[in-house]
Order: sequence, then C-alpha cells, then structure tokens
Amino acid sequence: MQVSKMKKYARLIVHRGANVQPGQDVIVYADLDQPEFVRYLVIEIYRAEARSVEVKWNYPPLTKAKYQYEKLKVLGKVTEWEKARLQHYVDTKPVRIYLESSDPAGLKGINQKKVSRTSQIRYPIIKGYRDAMENKYQWCIAGVPGIEWARHVFPDIPKIQALEALWDAILKVSRADGADPISAWDEHNANLKARCDWLNDYRFKELRYKASNGTDFRVGLLPNAKFLGGRDKTLDGVWYNPNIPSEEVFTSPRKGDADGIVYSSKPLSYRGNIIDEFWLRFENGKVVETGAKKGAKLLKEMVSLDEGASMLGEVALVPYDSPISNSGITFWNTLYDENASCHLALGAAFNNALDGYESLTLEEIREDINDSMIHVDFMIGTKDLEIIGITPNGKEIQIFKNGNWAF
Repeated sequence: MQVSKMKKYARLIVHRGANVQPGQDVIVYADLDQPEFVRYLVIEIYRAEARSVEVKWNYPPLTKAKYQYEKLKVLGKVTEWEKARLQHYVDTKPVRIYLESSDPAGLKGINQKKVSRTSQIRYPIIKGYRDAMENKYQWCIAGVPGIEWARHVFPDIPKIQALEALWDAILKVSRADGADPISAWDEHNANLKARCDWLNDYRFKELRYKASNGTDFRVGLLPNAKFLGGRDKTLDGVWYNPNIPSEEVFTSPRKGDADGIVYSSKPLSYRGNIIDEFWLRFENGKVVETGAKKGAKLLKEMVSLDEGASMLGEVALVPYDSPISNSGITFWNTLYDENASCHLALGAAFNNALDGYESLTLEEIREDINDSMIHVDFMIGTKDLEIIGITPNGKEIQIFKNGNWAF
C-alpha cells in the first residue's frame, strides 16, 4: 500500500475518528500485522499535540496459550495493579484507538467455557471502572489489514495480493480512498444526522421487521430514546466518530420488549470463531431459542453469559445499497459486516441514546435499557427487508422497503 494513502488514512482516524485534542493521552490497541501503519498513526497523534501515546500489542497465539496453560483462578483475578491502572484511566480519560487486523478465526480451538468463566469472574470487579468512564472519553475502531485476515477474505489469490486487495477494500468502504477523506466524512456525518432527525421526529414506539428468509420480528422503543449515527460526543463536548467505517443509524430499544424470530444474513465472528446461518427467537424481550448451522454451541453460550446477554441493547438501520454491501465482500469482521446490513446487538445498550441521560443515574437508565458484559452485533438485513415504524398514535410509517430507506 502506498505510504501516502496510509498516512491519509491515519490522519482520518486521528482527526475525525478519535479527534485527538491537545494535551490528551492516547492508547492504541493493535495487532502485530501492521507496525508500519501504527508508526504513521502514532506520529499523526503526536502532531495533534497529544501529551503521550502508548501502544498495546496483541498476538492471538499468545492469547490461546494463556487460556491453555493458566488456571482459572489466575485468569479471573483482577490484581491491585490492574485496579490502579483502571482507576488511572478513570481519572485521566485517555483516548482509545482500536486497530482491527487479526485473523477472524485466529482463536479457533480455544477453550470457550474457560474464556466465558474468566469474563464472568472479572466483570463484576471491572464493571464499576467501566461505568465511571462511560461517555467520558473519545474512542475509535478502524481496520488495518493483516495477512491471515486478508487470506480469509480473499482465499483464492496469493497472500500479498490479498493483503493489497483488503487494503483497497478497507480504504474504499471507509471513504478514505479519495483526495480528502476528512471532507468526505464531514459530508457523510451530515447525511447520517439528517436520517436521524427524520426518525426522531416520529418518536416511534415500535419497529416491525419482515423478510423472505423468515424474519418476522417486533421491538419496542422508548419515548425518550433517540436515533444516533456518525458522530458521537463526550460529556465534555468533544465530537468523534467511534467507528470507521459507519453507515448505521441506531438506538437503544426498550429493555424486555421484543418478540418474534430473526435470521442472520451474514456470518458473525465472535471470539475468533465463526457463527453462521443462525437464528434467534425472542419472547418478552429475551432470547428463548437459538439455532445455527455453524457455531450453535457458542451462540447458545453467548446468550447465557449473564442476564442481559439474552436481551437487545441496540437496533441499527443500514441500507442494503451501501458501500460495504455493494462491494460484495464478506469481511468476516463485525466492524465492516455490520455496516453492510441492518443489525441488532445482544447485550449492553447505549446510555447516550436517551434524552437527558447526563442528568440520570445509572440505576435510572438501566430501568429502561439493557446492561450486560457483552455487546455483540449480528446482521439481519436482506435485499427484501421491510421495516415499519409505529408512531405513538398507532400510525404505520414505512422506514425500509426492499432493503433500503423508504424516505
């Protein structure tokens, strides 16, 4: 990949993604696949006058070894130094940039029960720190190709060509392949805001989904919930784009108010494993039955991790006629595949989807929207998906027709 294109992409991530401000601390989470790009990114962060930059490297084979050899008692322990580090993050609110590049199936064979149990032990301790940081710092997730990821996406061409093809695809669907990606994102954010404004004017109380693959589903919405999309804002008033790319507008649904069945339209990469051709049936807001052609056991385990894992935390609207969908590529990565398709998410909801959330306590917020240790997006959008919104007075408004916006 040309250095000039990588540097332009790095600038987009820093200035529109994370929107790093002078004097901020920044943490970059990255795999070992693209050290050159990480260098360009770090330099751009410093040029934005960040105070400090820390890079945390990840290597999936080491993660597999850790879960293979360490005892659960060790894996689940949150040490005092780790608590001190988390409290430091609460106090300093560092910007976080996550670079996705690892093999979608890189953790295949890992002991999933051990992973789940570790999370269940650690989460109650870590949760308080996470709650204290909610909506108080900028963050951004963006993709950077890795060899194994590229071979997964383009299995029929040599690995170096596959890597270049994945670079090209990522830059194109991220609106980062043109002369001025930053201006392109300013225009894109404005378009997403216009969609949100239209939806929010109706204050829908319910959405109804139907598709020929069998999806027949309804989900309740809250009167004080709003659709969001594109840019987000911290409690300190700093705008940022948490996802590059992003084609969605989304909201947090009413907790415990969903019924019917939904069928997946794309595979789900979860914990380095693939769940594919799956479905979930909801009653009174909870998943009561699941099935999958691939990964059925993992899917069932996922929805039982905690009480909130079986309930919805997000409903997101994405047109079938979107850059990622039109690329014809399955990225085997949720950051990309969720932006090719309408999707739902099991687990934690977004506090900032509620009007006036700043003045509400967490207890008040979680009376209405879901909370969980997970937030897992899964894709349900199809080319014939229809979505009807029900207004407070019972009027039906067409939102999606034939997989795309009806307005």
